[in-house]
Amino acid sequence: MRKIVIISLILVFVTSCGSKEKGELVGVKGKKWHPEKPYGMTLIPGGAFVMGKSDDDLTGIEDAPTKTVSVRSFYMDETEITNSEYRQFVFWVRDSILRVNLAEMADLEGKTTDDEGIGEYAYLSSEEEDLTPYQKYMLDTYGDEQRIINKDIDLIFETDEYPDELYSEVMDNMYLPFEESYNGRRTWDVSQFEFEYSYMDIQKAARNKNISRSDVIKTEVVKVYPDTTVWIRDFEYSYNEPMHNDYFWHQAYGNYPVVGISWEQAKAFCQWRTLIKNIYKKEKGQQLVNSFRLPTEAEWEYAARGGLEGGTFPWGGPYAKNDRGCFMANFKPLRGNYAADQALYTVEADAYEPNDYNLYNMAGNVAEWTMSSYHSTSYDFSSSINPTVNDEGYGRKVVRGGSWKDVSYYLQVSSRDYEINKAQRSYIGFRTVQDYMGTDITINQATN
Repeated sequence: MRKIVIISLILVFVTSCGSKEKGELVGVKGKKWHPEKPYGMTLIPGGAFVMGKSDDDLTGIEDAPTKTVSVRSFYMDETEITNSEYRQFVFWVRDSILRVNLAEMADLEGKTTDDEGIGEYAYLSSEEEDLTPYQKYMLDTYGDEQRIINKDIDLIFETDEYPDELYSEVMDNMYLPFEESYNGRRTWDVSQFEFEYSYMDIQKAARNKNISRSDVIKTEVVKVYPDTTVWIRDFEYSYNEPMHNDYFWHQAYGNYPVVGISWEQAKAFCQWRTLIKNIYKKEKGQQLVNSFRLPTEAEWEYAARGGLEGGTFPWGGPYAKNDRGCFMANFKPLRGNYAADQALYTVEADAYEPNDYNLYNMAGNVAEWTMSSYHSTSYDFSSSINPTVNDEGYGRKVVRGGSWKDVSYYLQVSSRDYEINKAQRSYIGFRTVQDYMGTDITINQATN
């Protein structure tokens, strides 16, 4: 009798737990997913296209033979990343380092959040009322590894408003020393602006089944500030000091594409953009988004073509001028008459007409980093679906689209070029992409 009662209780428990499913295989229900178009991006519907040069290769490089490939749907920035957008990244890194330095100084001096002055910037302790039980547990269990920065108090940048001498000391250490200043103006020591991030090398993990997870987790530390001296170094015996002094910082150039950015810095920017978006998503209790990243070479060319088959330029035709005789992009026309296209250097990121995917300056203005490594024969051995070649440790990275200082050949959607991943140039910028999640969208569906 006792055994019968126990079995009955088990049956009742199992039945009650599965009452909503009614014994059917219905799957685990999660939050409903609604595809969200990222700010400033446009959806590029997946499809197939003929990648490579359909016309004669005038340079004789022959590194882009025609090949039919397919790519999945993705979002892409409508414009190149601007100075203003990249400054958001730089300021975030600067402010994060400042907060850590202030908290470290407060800790060194034995200050807590109950103290005024620098104490207000101290690490939060497990006794803080606003902490969640999880945060308190992590602090008590892992200690310094899980210390929490107080982000609720604003940073102070005006020297006459510094709360105390300890705060002043921390800020002073973030600037260049007085002997390296001029005209009575001290500037930030931008060498301290470093962004650290971790990621998993999925390619390595997939090819080595028995490898430890810790062996494929990689950490990168990248100095994020653009190299403004590229305006001087790229052009010998040329007066470009105004661009060096003003281009990145002055708001007059806020909507111009950022330059002086290496491939490694562009990759770090993508990681940061993913981080801040998912921090917001987590605070709102929403599902996290896919990572932002650099486009593959195939994705870049597919997007640049704008759905036009066999076009030489993003606007389709074989000419760099329209029917009114106006140049269609910012480049180096007429054997060096830089001003003929109404721009001596770069132009606003949304200048000229966009292509049919609403992407601006896919030809000219600044060349753009891609995720892919450059091999002259990569079209021969890469896959025909979402092709890319990204060899770890191989420094040559593909840049596409040509720039304000290039002749029209490099503006062609099929033209390939490369630069070393650590290089920073006055004519190379980037834009980001994000994989599309949701019901598959292809070019055939988009046009019907």
